[in-house]
Formats: sequence, structure tokens, C-alpha cells
Amino acid sequence: MNSLFSPIKIRNTIIKNRIVMPPMVCFGFAGDDGLVTEKHLNHYEARAKGGVGLIIIEATCIDKSGRLSADQLGLWSDEQIPGFSRLAGICHQYGAKVLVQINHAGLAAPKSVTSSLLAPSNYQGKRRDDIISASALKLTGIRSLQSKYVAAALRAQKAGLDGIEFHGAHGFLISQFFSPLVNKRTDTYGGSLDNRVRFVAEIITKIRQAAGNDFIIDCRMGCNEPDLKTSIEIAKSLEKSGIDLLHVSTGFGPSQDKAPSVPEGFKYNWIVYGGTEIKKHVNVPVIVVNGIRTPEQAAYLVEQGLADFTAIGHGLLSDPEWANKAQNHKPIIPA
Repeated sequence: MNSLFSPIKIRNTIIKNRIVMPPMVCFGFAGDDGLVTEKHLNHYEARAKGGVGLIIIEATCIDKSGRLSADQLGLWSDEQIPGFSRLAGICHQYGAKVLVQINHAGLAAPKSVTSSLLAPSNYQGKRRDDIISASALKLTGIRSLQSKYVAAALRAQKAGLDGIEFHGAHGFLISQFFSPLVNKRTDTYGGSLDNRVRFVAEIITKIRQAAGNDFIIDCRMGCNEPDLKTSIEIAKSLEKSGIDLLHVSTGFGPSQDKAPSVPEGFKYNWIVYGGTEIKKHVNVPVIVVNGIRTPEQAAYLVEQGLADFTAIGHGLLSDPEWANKAQNHKPIIPA
């Protein structure tokens, strides 16, 4: 259990333990303006006070047109900076470090891909109906979106957050660039794997140049994009592009299509397994997520060197004091 509560350094930021609150959208908390509300402040404060080392704020839009729903947080305007500044300050006072997941909900699927591929279960089937696809974007559109990602990241930095996480999983826009299932571009943003990573790689370079060396840049990605072998290569390409942290979940492909086969004796599901396999091929820290419920499950992954961080989603929703209770060997409210 000691490994779970050991510090780790990313760039010049020391994260006090290996417990991550992953991004989970609080539908109904925000309004059409995308501003942080008191509900958000109370929600994240409870988990920071509860001992979490790293909080990743829920999916936050880079552009109002790219929202998953009308009540999603945003960083498309300077008016949204003060709320995130309050949120960062509250979490920091308890020793938690804070990233924000910046996203664009992006595209609708081509007719050859079923709509089920676009509806991550944790978003309860909510999707946008208009079509913005990686394949359909003109180069001017790509440049515009890249600029909006950079602008959102710099607003996060101005607000005092420790970094950002790209939402490159679950069929969102960056995931669609990654995926050969839907990225059918024939220019430098499609075709080869490095070309499919290019959209976000160029954003990483621009953020690093503008935000400096201390700002953490993380990417959530799938381990089935569309299969584990390809996802490992995506992770290696992201590392080469300057990413600081990888958060491995599911990609654009259907959950069980080409999902990694879990070896006999592995105690976790295929999503966690995919993350542990990706870790073997990169030097940057890796967060694993999905179905990790108990401190013992979380600690084993870190102690065995299978992951650097464990994301506790449902557990932290059920019990904001999950981390403190785990450290002090107290009963945890089950998820």
C-alpha cells in the first residue's frame, strides 16, 4: 500500500500519491455559458479534501460549438478563467494537483460505422447531431481548431491549473484523428500512424512553446484504436511528440472489437490490461482506469510496476474520502 501513497514528479510538479480522479462530466452543473459553478467547486473540493493526488476536471470544451451537451464546462472564453482559478485554488489548498480535460465532441460517424461506436457509456448516449469529422475538415478548419486547443490550454494555465489533458479517447475529435476506422484523409493528417497523430502533436508543440516547460500535457487515449498493437504505436508517437502523461481508456472502436485479450490470471479487465501493456513501451507515466474499486486493487498495480497511477472513478463518486480512508485503513463506502 505504501507505493500507492508515494509521490511522483512530472516535469517540476510533485504529485503526492498515485490516486487520480478521472474526468467525469457533471451534467446539470454548468449552464449554457460554460462557467464553473458552486456545485463544481463543492464537488471537486470534497475529493481534494479526501486525499486525491491528481484531479482531472471533467471534459471542458475548447469551442462552444463542440460541446457534448448544452450544460458542459468551457474554456473558450476569458470569462471562464476566474471560475477555474477558484477551482484550482481550492484543490491546491488540500495538496491536490489539477489538470483539466479539454475536448471537442467533434464528429458524427460515417454511415459505415454504427452510432453505437460514438456513444461512450459514461455519457449516457448524449451526442451532438451536427457533423464535424476528422476526414471532412478543411486545412483551415484544422488550423482553427488547433488554435482553439492552444487558447484553452493557456486559459487553464492562466487560471493556475497544473496542466491539461487532451480528450483523445471515446470517439471524440482527437480519437477520430487517431482512428483508421474513420480517418480517411489522404493529406498529412491521415494515412500513416504518425500522420493520424499529427493533429494533436502539432498542438502539443504549440502549447509547450507558449506555456513553458513546467505545464503538464497529458493525453487520454484508447487501448483499442482500433487494436492494442496500433494503440501502443500511437502512445510511442505521442511520447515522441512531447506528451508528459498518458491516460489509457477506450478508443473509437466498439468495445469488444479487437479488444486486448486478457491473459489468464490477470486480475483486471481488458481496459486496464491495455494500459499496463502500453506502459511497457513508453517512458512517460501511465494512468490506468476502469473497474478499479478497492485500495488493494489500486495498490497492486502500482506496486507491481504495471501502472504509475490508478484512476478511481465510481469509487470517488461514492466516497469522496476514498483516498484518505485507504491510507488510514478505514472502511470505504462501496461503489
